[in-house]
Amino acid sequence: MVVLTAAAKPEADVAGAEPLPLVVDLDGTLLRTDTLVESLFALGRLHPLRLLVLPLWLAQGRAAMKHRLAALAPLDVHTLPMTQGLLAYLRVEQRNGRRLVLATGADEQIARAVAGELGCFDAVLASDGVVNLSGERKRDRLVAEFGKRGFDYAGNSARDLPVWAAARRGLLIGAAPRVVAAAERVTAVDRAFEQERPNLGTYLGAMRVQHWLKNLLLLVPLLAAHRIQEPAALARALLGLFCFCLAASGVYLLNDLFDLPADRRHPHKKARALASGRMPVLHALLLVPGLWLVSALLALALSPSFIAALGVYVALMLAYSMRLKDIAIVDTLVLAAGYTLRIYAGSLAAAVVVSPWLLVCSSALFFGLALLKRYAELVTLHSALGAHARVRGYRVDDAALITGLGTAAGCIAAAVLALYPVVEPSGQARWPVWLLCALLLFWTGHMWLMAHRGRIHDDPVAFALRDPLSRALGVITLGLLVLGT
Repeated sequence: MVVLTAAAKPEADVAGAEPLPLVVDLDGTLLRTDTLVESLFALGRLHPLRLLVLPLWLAQGRAAMKHRLAALAPLDVHTLPMTQGLLAYLRVEQRNGRRLVLATGADEQIARAVAGELGCFDAVLASDGVVNLSGERKRDRLVAEFGKRGFDYAGNSARDLPVWAAARRGLLIGAAPRVVAAAERVTAVDRAFEQERPNLGTYLGAMRVQHWLKNLLLLVPLLAAHRIQEPAALARALLGLFCFCLAASGVYLLNDLFDLPADRRHPHKKARALASGRMPVLHALLLVPGLWLVSALLALALSPSFIAALGVYVALMLAYSMRLKDIAIVDTLVLAAGYTLRIYAGSLAAAVVVSPWLLVCSSALFFGLALLKRYAELVTLHSALGAHARVRGYRVDDAALITGLGTAAGCIAAAVLALYPVVEPSGQARWPVWLLCALLLFWTGHMWLMAHRGRIHDDPVAFALRDPLSRALGVITLGLLVLGT
């Protein structure tokens, strides 16, 4: 939500005189994002090896680096999140005959693309590969163009203070209180556009804390070994679980950064905190290494083998985010491997032996769920975009093949589970396991039916947590596990 408030307004323009130009910043002002950070992740998505030469580009200057990034990894300006309140204000000023100028430290290729998309700017001033048009350099350029106090300026950060000091009036867009106070000391503040600032709920939502339930898989080896009641083993498993929660949240944030253009075109994902601009991309960029660092430090209390498993998980998900998620079938195999790795890591954290049959069963089950996720996304996008919709490396006409592979994977998982008490008898009753197989087959069919009907929009696990039937089957499954124990 964007709210426009008006401060004490200075004297009006001289009657009959042409209004002074209004100069508008881009990053964080007109756009609710940082185009430099987005360009970095676009480069990582398109040309990941080029990230290795970034220090060489930066050594040539920030303007040169921005120019190379904009040329190699162009942004989809049509989907970039705009500050709607400011944009509406600019439309009114344009109709009133006022000259509008876009002046930004972003590269001119991006700035001109945004200006062309909006069609309301009379001129564009931007970094050109040689001069980084920010701070004092932007001030000097604007003074040379319009004279001191010969323009009004809309900005949002402390880097804009030198420009406000040379402007007649200032417009503040979502500025922090300290920036507002500093701006009021150097210029007459005309208007302030107050944006909704991210809160704790925004960050927790972006970190997908609701998906931390997936990491309960680390407790499966304890349950299978009938040692869940041992305090020491349970404590180690819970610590490992929390390490995976933090690491997975870092992965979710990183994946969202790489997926920004696709998420903004998605009918549901466009509301995510990063895609919509409610959470600054720079904050996510800082959170990712922070979460991984805390996870690694906590993991030091466990075994070196657990630390290695945690590192393999992060590396695998990093490869998934940068490249593997766009390769059909490979993407679902990687997701299945990530879930199965959680179970194996749980055995390492609790120091219990996990049966290979359990790992095979879980791999087949999670492969089927990953395919279900892709199928559900295809159904959702097909209803919104038509027959030309694509999800990663899949097309709409792949739906039948995905359905066949996914349901077969679920049946294989149930078959492996049914054979487990026969091949590895432990003296316990077999009927709870076989009843569990029947429930697994029923749940698999139910989930595919819900996806086919368009009830599952994205993550099957998230849907299952909301679905009354899935929750009831989950309770019955826990009861059967207790009986089996």
